[in-house]
Amino acid sequence: MAESMIRIGDIEKFSIVDFPNKIAVVVFMQGCPWRCPFCYNQSLQNPNTETEATWENLIHLLEHRKGVIDAVVFSGGEPLMQEALPLAMDTVKTMGFEVGMHSGGYRPEALRKVIDKVIWVGFDIKAPLEEKRYKEATGGIGHVEKVKESLQILLNSGIHFECRTTCDPRILSVEDIYKIADELSALGVKEYYIQKYRPIENDKTTQDSDCEKFFKDEKLLSYLKEKFAVFDTRK
Repeated sequence: MAESMIRIGDIEKFSIVDFPNKIAVVVFMQGCPWRCPFCYNQSLQNPNTETEATWENLIHLLEHRKGVIDAVVFSGGEPLMQEALPLAMDTVKTMGFEVGMHSGGYRPEALRKVIDKVIWVGFDIKAPLEEKRYKEATGGIGHVEKVKESLQILLNSGIHFECRTTCDPRILSVEDIYKIADELSALGVKEYYIQKYRPIENDKTTQDSDCEKFFKDEKLLSYLKEKFAVFDTRK
């Protein structure tokens, strides 16, 4: 089956935080085009890395979780890298599960192929929507125009989605969050979250106070609450 071509880095068997109001299995897809300095899943970046998780493992798990699990979330890495993703989503849907996805939106042409298969998307906004800033946040890759195109696809689709930004103080300032908020609000985004950066293993310099500054800025938080119908922080 074509779905067997899906490369899976890992499978989280039970999650209540990766799909709003759903109990989900999270499928961490292997491979990502970006090299974000704040990435917590660096082991997923190389699409050719061999892992013990397989499509067959996932199907076996889902068959035994019917009635317990509501949904499957395809996360990453970047799920839109994998050509067999639409077939995998179709199979999961035929088993009776709802489908969600986490994505950075780097392949709008791939997003179009799955937009009618998902009922929710968590969309990562790395930086202000400018090529230079996106290159800084993605390890020199960028492709911000593709991100904008994907965001417009989500907006046009009418499905439930959220935008969220990991506030890495090495890359982003408080002023950057204001800029991101203005850009997203102007486009029509209704739901936005800022997430606390927790220093990755090779970051020996960032202090917790650096990470907390976004969340202690009451003026910023008030501004974000006014900008979006739904806003919250995630620590």
